[in-house]
Amino acid sequence: MRAYRPRSGRLVQQEEPMPEPRPGEVLVRVRAVSLNYRDLLILNGDHFAPGSGALIPVSDAAGEVAAVGEGVTRFGAGDRVINTFHPDWIAGRMPDTAVGYGNGRDGWLAEYRAVPEHALVALPDSLSFEQGATLPCAAVTAWTSLDGVRPGDVVLTLGTGGVSLFAVQLAKARGARVVSTTSSADKAAKLAGLGADTVIDYAAVPDWGQAVLDTTGGRGADRIVEVGGPGTFAQSVVAAGTHHAEIALVGFVGRSGPAVDFMDLFRSGATLRKIWVGSREDTEDLLRWLDVWPIEPVIDGVHSFEDAEAAFRRFESRENFGKVVIAVG
Repeated sequence: MRAYRPRSGRLVQQEEPMPEPRPGEVLVRVRAVSLNYRDLLILNGDHFAPGSGALIPVSDAAGEVAAVGEGVTRFGAGDRVINTFHPDWIAGRMPDTAVGYGNGRDGWLAEYRAVPEHALVALPDSLSFEQGATLPCAAVTAWTSLDGVRPGDVVLTLGTGGVSLFAVQLAKARGARVVSTTSSADKAAKLAGLGADTVIDYAAVPDWGQAVLDTTGGRGADRIVEVGGPGTFAQSVVAAGTHHAEIALVGFVGRSGPAVDFMDLFRSGATLRKIWVGSREDTEDLLRWLDVWPIEPVIDGVHSFEDAEAAFRRFESRENFGKVVIAVG
């Protein structure tokens, strides 16, 4: 089978033996994968847990079951599946020993992968393989970040990465008012098209946290999906206002930024919740929800398997709006 492995910061396609499912494992014919920011960081050696440097990259995939090992009961040949982001986190609290795809074990940028049956969930027929491949990291992260959001709440999303776009759609489906930030007029229009009620240009308005307060009549956001990290956190605290908002700490796209004013944090009374994507149970909950309130994942483009390197570089350019997907087979 064909698979990609990194070499000197680039992806190299090579032939590898076809994996065989061991007892309790499922052999998946990979049909599509999607890229996340962490995949790029791992490839470039910038992730806080970069791994060995020789692992197959990419954490998110959709495919169909090609064969099952002895004792497998959850799936059979021909079933459509997606992986869970954390293969050994079933439910409850995240295990301390969690190991990720691409930096702790081989990922999904290959034609076939053999994984434990508990690391997969069924893909509904309403979703294509390309759409399904966008879900394990970004959609589940947005889902867990919005846990407890009620109709009428104000949700703040930052930028136009995969998590933020799913958060806009999921928050609107929950009946929330969505305030989003971007620095592009074209992307602002697209955010509005997805349902964002207000879009703030953070380049033109550096104090966008105050702008969030102004547009909400001083109330601020009830839930902030904080993907920027050091580059945006200080303004997110301002945007939280003074009514005990929750800031879901998702990522660190911005590596540096201004110090957080302690009094701003104190006045906000904000609760900080660290998001580690989610468990298999969270993934299954999201898929059940999508069966009732479907949303269409935003896909920027579908690249061929042979064009994987170009897909990574497009993602790195940040010109994409939506998930960059690679069709594998």
